[in-house]
Order: sequence, then structure tokens, then C-alpha cells
Amino acid sequence: MIRASLVIIGDEILSGRTEDKNLAYLAQWLGKLGIHLSEVRVVLDDESDIIEAVNSLRKRYDYVFTTGGIGPTHDDITTDSIAKAFGVKTKIDDKALIKMKEYLAGKELTKPFLKMLYIPEGGELIYSPATKAPGYKIENVFVMAGIPSIMQGMLEGMYDYLEKGEVVHSRSFDIFVGESFFAEKLTKIQGRFTGLDIGSYPFSRDGKYGATIVIRSADENKLDVCEKEIQSLIKEY
Repeated sequence: MIRASLVIIGDEILSGRTEDKNLAYLAQWLGKLGIHLSEVRVVLDDESDIIEAVNSLRKRYDYVFTTGGIGPTHDDITTDSIAKAFGVKTKIDDKALIKMKEYLAGKELTKPFLKMLYIPEGGELIYSPATKAPGYKIENVFVMAGIPSIMQGMLEGMYDYLEKGEVVHSRSFDIFVGESFFAEKLTKIQGRFTGLDIGSYPFSRDGKYGATIVIRSADENKLDVCEKEIQSLIKEY
């Protein structure tokens, strides 16, 4: 199993001022490649917090993705923090500089524009069609913008860097009875399968209680067999 983690960086996320929209998109995008998003951390725009999160996660997972903090303002400190996590300096990337000059078309290349062109030594650029400012990768860490449209564009430049794994398929079924009534039976069904996970997620709809049962596996034959058992369970109620 190929596993990944995500570090969401930004005071505005933790304060509630901004709602993160990147997590769900990234999880689904990775899932299609057979890469399982296994852990997510949300940290402040704080150098020590970013360094600790990145250094911890890059040792545990095949890939680490970060979003946020690579813009032009004073509180965009992700790149400097990533560089310190790897023990390297930052530098202006020559290719990024050329692209930015083309984008500005003779307009002044100010310090805020230059700030976005720095990447850690040893990093490789990842461009988004939505902006001339790049994201980048360094070893197994992929650093992206926090703005969803730009982040999504950066993902499109990552296919060649990522090893694909087994794609996990899922199927879902609604049962209109409280979980307590079928929990033991569902546990027995789970016990009959390896390489297949069953989850139960309760809901209330129009005054009716129930749950959505989700089965997940890379083996569609196992899903077929399990689906029959789940359907039989649902018919009991």
C-alpha cells in the first residue's frame, strides 16, 4: 500500500475564517492513483510547527503534501520552513524567474514576486496553469499553494513523480435502522473478509434514523461477495 499525508498550513484555517477545500479533493485525486491519504495535520503559520510536522511525516509516509504559505506576503513562511526541515538554503529558481518575467511582460519584478520564486536547494518545480508562481517537490515532499484552483493545477504536474498503487474501490448501501440493531451482524461479516474494510456511518433523514454501510477493497470479487451479504442484512430490516 502506498500511503501519503497532508499538512494544511495556515492561521486562517485554524481560526475558522477560511474553510479548507483541498483535503477532500486531494484524497479523491490520490485515491484514483491507488495512493491512500492516511494522515492529515493542520498547523499554524509557525516555523517550528511546520518543520516538526514535515520531518515527522516524511519519515512515516511515502509522500507528504503541503498546502498554503507559498505566497508573496510576510506570513508566507512555508518555503523557508521546508528548507530548514531539510537543512538546506533557498534560492531563486532560474526557470521560474524566466517564466515570471514573461508573465510580467516588462512590469516591475518586485520583492513580493521574487519571494514566490524561491525554492529549497535540491527542489524541482511544479507548475500550475493557473499561475506563473510554482510549487515544488523536494525528495518525497510536495509543496503546493493553498488556493484550491492553483493547488489542483499543481497536482496535474505531479503524475510523473508519483508511484501508482492498487486502486481501492468502494460501494455504499443505506439501511434504515439504528446501528445498535445490526452492529453485531456487521461485525461477523467483517470477520469473514480480509483485504476488505466495512464502515458504518449513521444519519438522520426526514426524522428517520439509519446508516450508510460502506465496503472498500482493491479486490472487486471480494466486493461482489460482501455486497450480497450486506444486501441480505438490509433485507432483514
